[in-house]
Amino acid sequence: GPMRVAIALIGLLVALPPGARAADDPFADGGPLYYVPAADLLPALPVPPSDGVRACDGSLRCVDGVIRDMRRRWRPLDAACDHDAVFAFTYLVTTETYRDFVRDPAFFTDNAFVNNQDRLFANFYFQAHDAWAAGDVARVPPAWRVAFRAAEQGAVKGMGNVLLGMNAHIQRDLPFVLYAIGLTKPDGATRKTDHDRVNLILRAAADRLLDEAAERYDPSLASGDLPGTALDATALNLTLQAMREAAWRNAEALALAPDGAARLLVARSIEAEAWLAGLALRAAFAYGLFDGPAARDAYCEGRDDGAAGGLLGGLLGIAE
Repeated sequence: GPMRVAIALIGLLVALPPGARAADDPFADGGPLYYVPAADLLPALPVPPSDGVRACDGSLRCVDGVIRDMRRRWRPLDAACDHDAVFAFTYLVTTETYRDFVRDPAFFTDNAFVNNQDRLFANFYFQAHDAWAAGDVARVPPAWRVAFRAAEQGAVKGMGNVLLGMNAHIQRDLPFVLYAIGLTKPDGATRKTDHDRVNLILRAAADRLLDEAAERYDPSLASGDLPGTALDATALNLTLQAMREAAWRNAEALALAPDGAARLLVARSIEAEAWLAGLALRAAFAYGLFDGPAARDAYCEGRDDGAAGGLLGGLLGIAE
């Protein structure tokens, strides 16, 4: 399960010599930004090529469209200081960071393929978000129900909202997306190289993601900072690497299932693991007896939107 993968990744991190930890690290000379490419060391299983689902044409216009759709959903949540705004905002920041990276046409071995994945992956979130907003709970996957209900009830701290959303989207949605688009290129090469390369983007987004979300919504999101370091962002990135590695392995299990019945069992296992992980995260980040969301809500409602908006910089520069 995901916890075993997380433990394995941490073990690899400890075992790596210092030189190996810095290999291919774009932040190695840029200050206290740490990226450990632990998941890159874990090889893919051989999976036959397949015709993947196409959600867009793979151009940068795909990514721009995703950002517009994210903004449209995030804005009313932000205006209401809805606790769901925290994950919506962090996903928006991450996608904008992704767009910055894929301006380089050679960042991935197949940029168009990963841009298509970006759209399909976002669609899973949009469908869950829209179904919950419409009261159609039956169409909301269990892990997403945990995340949305915790936000609706004001049950967890800001980091809980972030991680509940990431758990539902990565541990639940991502295996199905990866299976749908295909894990292997037509020439037989694995697509895991590009999958793991996304971790670089997530690392680049992590500091900005936490700092700006803390500034807008909940100062406790920055409480993990140690002066002069980015250890909280590094810890978040390692968590995401573990989640994404588990998602890849679950996608392999879907692809390698011998028949539909076996594949259904894998799908049910994915749903159950993500749901149980969500329940554990909700418990871990729940408010205690002597605290609650009141201070956070008052902070958000009293913020200076002009100042907070300035933090976004070019984030909202995509034309409507």
